[in-house]
Amino acid sequence: MQLTTREDIAAPIEAVFANIADFGWFERAAMRRGAEIVRTDTLQAPGVGMSWHAEFEYRGRERKADIDLTKYDPPEGMTLVMRAAGLDVEAVIELVAMSRTRTRMNITMEATPRTIPARLMIQSAKLAKTNIQNRYRRRIAEFCADLEERCQSRGF
Repeated sequence: MQLTTREDIAAPIEAVFANIADFGWFERAAMRRGAEIVRTDTLQAPGVGMSWHAEFEYRGRERKADIDLTKYDPPEGMTLVMRAAGLDVEAVIELVAMSRTRTRMNITMEATPRTIPARLMIQSAKLAKTNIQNRYRRRIAEFCADLEERCQSRGF
């Protein structure tokens, strides 16, 4: 199952990329929501090979996920792959400079089941795809609005 959306952000592409590549900020945000995040690589600078192990509660059950950064191409984008409970999710973030002060962010998430229970979950999700797509777009729009505010507060 694939979810896609795009948002325009009133900030330069370099500023947008710097904010989405602020992995420490994302780690802290997940921890504030109750997740346990552990960095599992030894890289000193951001790049391909970064990885995390996450444990969090979702729908009343404890979940575990491993996240890997598989593509890192500043300032054009990045790709992250998450593996959890028989499900692989690939998140592709692409940035396009529309002008000096505007950036378009395209985000595609594709979930691929590896087990029968995961296939059943994806089939169920496909029945509610319109609802899921609308929620996904709304959350990405909120994230991009916050990202735009962070860029402006940092003087970009």
